[in-house]
Formats: sequence, C-alpha cells, structure tokens
Amino acid sequence: MQPTQPLTTPRVLARDLASVEPGERATLAGWIHRRRVLASVTFLVLRDRTGLAQVVVKDPATIAQLHGLPEETVVEVTGAVTRNEAAPGGAELTEPVITALTEPALPPPTELWRPTFGAGLPTHLDHAAVTLRHPRHRAAWQLASASMAGFRSALGALDFTEIATPKLVGTATESGANVFTVDYFGRTAYLAQSPQLYKQMLVGVFERVFEVGPVFRAEPHDTVRHLAQYTSLDAELGFIRDHRDVLTVLRAAIAGMVEHIRRYAADAAALLGVELPEVPAEFPVIHFRDALARVGADPDEPDLSPAHERALSEWARTAYGSDFLAVEGYPMGKRPFYTAPEGYGPTGPRGSSGGARGVEPPEGSNSFDLLFRGLELTTGGQRLHRPSDYAAAMARTGTDPVLLAGYLDAFAHGMPPHGGFAIGLERWVARLTGAENVREVTLFPRDLHRLAP
Repeated sequence: MQPTQPLTTPRVLARDLASVEPGERATLAGWIHRRRVLASVTFLVLRDRTGLAQVVVKDPATIAQLHGLPEETVVEVTGAVTRNEAAPGGAELTEPVITALTEPALPPPTELWRPTFGAGLPTHLDHAAVTLRHPRHRAAWQLASASMAGFRSALGALDFTEIATPKLVGTATESGANVFTVDYFGRTAYLAQSPQLYKQMLVGVFERVFEVGPVFRAEPHDTVRHLAQYTSLDAELGFIRDHRDVLTVLRAAIAGMVEHIRRYAADAAALLGVELPEVPAEFPVIHFRDALARVGADPDEPDLSPAHERALSEWARTAYGSDFLAVEGYPMGKRPFYTAPEGYGPTGPRGSSGGARGVEPPEGSNSFDLLFRGLELTTGGQRLHRPSDYAAAMARTGTDPVLLAGYLDAFAHGMPPHGGFAIGLERWVARLTGAENVREVTLFPRDLHRLAP
C-alpha cells in the first residue's frame, strides 16, 4: 500500500482534542499506538508527541483499511469530535477518514501499547530508535529535557552566560581519567573529558558561565552507573569566597531543574511515579573525615564507596529530611591539580597551609561531592586562581606546564577567585526515576560494549 497525500485540515494535538467543540471536525496525526477490534466497532488509539487520542471506527470499509495498517504506521485521521469521558482526555473522533502517511510499519520488537515495557534492556538498547517511542521511555527523557531547560533558566536568572567549548582538544592532562584519541589531520587529538579548563578560562571573560554538552571518558567501567559519553551540566563562577558559594549556586540550579519538571513535565513524572525532591534552602553539609567516621570507615580511606554513599544518604534523610547531602573536604590526592586546598582564601593560601606554594598541601580540599538519594550526583569546589599556586601545583603533581600553556595564560593575565561544579544529567534522571541502570534513561548509550545504534 502506498501512502496517500495528507489532508489539509489543520492538525489538532491529542492533548487539545477536548478543547474542540463537539460536532466540529478535527484532524489528528501520529502513530497507530493500538487497534482494538470488537464485534461491531474498532478502536484506533493514536499517539503523538503530547499523548494518546481515541478514534472510533464503525464503517466496514474503514475497518478493513485498518487491518492493513499495523501498529506504528504513521497516519492522519479526520473526524467529528465527540465527548466521551472514558476516552483519553475526555474526547474522541468518530466518523473518521484515515490517511496513511507512510507505508505499513513493520512490527516493533515489543508491543509498545502495553503500559509497561515488556522487553529487557538489551532489546531496548538494540532497537532504541523504535523502543524509545514507548511512553515510559519517552517520559524519562522528558524529565531530562525539562531538567536541562530548568538548569539553563536558573543560571540565566543568576546572570550566567551559556558557552560552547571544544570537544576536540590537544592535551590529555586535565585529570587522571583515560581519554579517547582521535586522528586530527595527522596529529593526535582527544575527545574532551569535560569543559573544565575552558570554563575556567572563560570566567576571565564573562565571570559566570555554564554549558550543557557531552563529555567523554575512556575508562573501562562496566557498571550500572557509568557511561563512556554522558551529558554534563557544568557551571563556573568568579569572585567567590570559597566552595560554599559554589554550593549555593548548585542549590539554585537543582531547584530550577526540579521546578521545571514540576511545571513542564508533570505528566511524565506522574507516569513514572517520580517523587520529586524537596530542595532545601541550604544543602546539609558534612566533612569528609566526619562522613568516614559516621559510616565506620577507615579514617585513611581516600574516597567514599557506593555503600558509604548510600549509608550517608540514609542518614541525611533521617537527620535532615533531605534527599541531598554535600560532603566537603575530600583529600587533595583524589582531586585534580586545579583544586584549592582547605584554607585557600580569595588572596591565596591562608596562614602557613599554602600547599600550592611548594609545601605539602593540607589533607583536605575546598571541594565537595553532592549525594542525591544514595549516589554521587555532582562534584565541585573552589579552584586555584593565582599563577604561583598553579606553578607549585604542577610541580607537585608532575604536570608539564607547556602542555597547558593556553590555559595558564589566562591566569597570568588575572583570574578572580572562582569555582564550579558539574552534574551528570543521566545519573540525575536515573536517581529521579529509580532506574537500576543509567542506560535505561539514556537515549543512545555509549559504554564499554556499545557503539550503535
């Protein structure tokens, strides 16, 4: 069957069908979500970007036409609007004329009309272009989309400038994470691990910057929480006193993300049974050494384990009624070279603690991780900003300053005290939805094994 030309009646979206006066004719367009064949009537459920609409088919010729139009075929339907409280939205189309806009669709890998997704994660990932059409999978990314919009809105209200930094870079010395190499016109280049160095440089231009974009980590993780490519919500701001100022902005960003979901993706959240968090006026904070003591860990542990993160989140929920907990003062040895040590003030290291001046740094750093419902969501903190501190930090860590000449040039020409953070979007959505695997809420995951579709 060849598709015919669409009709010219203005299209009405499924969510707006009930606003059309009963008896008027309206046109819907979308995918055949389901066909329910009864003795004397057939129900066609149409799906578009806003939801579902019901079409009642009684004409024998039209019923016969529907037999040749499988689920997922794209159609346009024009009919009379009729009130029916049992129909989605309280209205349906009757006396329809159905026009196929594509050839009949192949059967999807699982029945997309079922309320819950009936196939396993491998099937979903192998056929993501189709299985993402399932309302539950679509809803997960609608939460992500609203979160990105809320992030942008919240930081825009705080006078941040959105930036776009290179994803092809010439050095792999930003951090200890592995990098993907790329042949760049005969030279070796790398996919950017983060926009960190560039957003710091641009603090010297705009003072407050943020970016929403992909980052790449060639770490051979094969876990439910790691991806080789994910979406990072980054921010950096100048003229801070310490990392607590960064936490204040992070709190505003997350509050904006939650509010945008509440306002613009409430249906998606309801479909997935998401309980949106209450963002406190201030995040509760615990020092790293106290966090170790609270979970009974060795005081010499350099980091928190996943079990520690879960235990601390449960404690924060009980002690503060909060889904969020900031852990500050992580050991300097676990943080990148640009991290400011504890006691680092706007004019540089305070007192005699000046680890960035060639003396061994203090154990703790002016950095933090934000835990959300049992998992690290965000890493952030204060950065070094004085050229002499960078020289000492590079000497201490064995970093070649020649490789970072462009980055260091910004500091040589004056950089204010600054800091920032990064939120992993997919991890955020996974925690919101309770997904066991971050791949469940990622459009087309890239990991140790997957490079398609």
